[in-house]
Amino acid sequence: METNKNKAPIAKYLVYLGLVIVSLGSLFPFYWMFVMATNPNSMINQTPPVMIPGSNMAANFQLVLDSIPFWGAMLNSLIVSSTITVGVLILCSLAGFAFAKLEFKGRTLLFVFILGTMMIPPQLGLIPTYFIITQLGWLSDLRAVIVPGLMNAFGIFWMRQYIASAVPDSIIEAARIDGCSNFRIYWNIIVPTILPAFATLGIIVFMAIWGDYLWPLVVLQDQSMHTIQVALRSLMDDRVRDYGMILSGTFWATVPLIVIFLLFNKLFIKSITDGAVK
Repeated sequence: METNKNKAPIAKYLVYLGLVIVSLGSLFPFYWMFVMATNPNSMINQTPPVMIPGSNMAANFQLVLDSIPFWGAMLNSLIVSSTITVGVLILCSLAGFAFAKLEFKGRTLLFVFILGTMMIPPQLGLIPTYFIITQLGWLSDLRAVIVPGLMNAFGIFWMRQYIASAVPDSIIEAARIDGCSNFRIYWNIIVPTILPAFATLGIIVFMAIWGDYLWPLVVLQDQSMHTIQVALRSLMDDRVRDYGMILSGTFWATVPLIVIFLLFNKLFIKSITDGAVK
């Protein structure tokens, strides 16, 4: 018995040690990007590699500001990502509520059809979507990125599954007996219950839209409308590449993602633990 009791703390400490090593390994690429962003281009390929941050951050970032409209691109990305995230949360939660708790003809077939769209690569819809955007006159307009981004099959699936497991049918029936409409049930019962699901889906959508490159590159032809990913691509010169400058811009473009995750990570973790308990 004593041997088993002694082994338990050792196993726990080994698990903690493994988690610390994995965490440090996950953070190392970000640290390496920061190191490269603070050093001049001549030290990027130095052997042995530089492991300590330098003093060139301000100079490298000034080169970024001189090369591209960095703050304008950041604002465009913030507008696009925030608008799409809020829109997806509202639309997908409404659809998820309908599929999980409302009875209507063809519900299962329609849900299966939505799931089927997840198997279609988004690149296949590039040409028809571009044609529609052109006909609407939305080229070089942020609406060309925002409106198509509001359609999210995964978000509907995620919300449907979470609502189905987190909200008992008895509460819905009691609310209907009290005379609540479907929208009031959604607003007063569903929304407060699924805040962790909102946080999880919001983080996923915001990060995906912030990092999207192909579609904004196609439809945002005016430089003043570029998102941050398209603007950063402009820093890549075919002849001479200043990696210190490129990584400086990339580092500051990553900061909003870290802020968003830190703001909502508690709800994100809660949604995972709730799912584990259920």
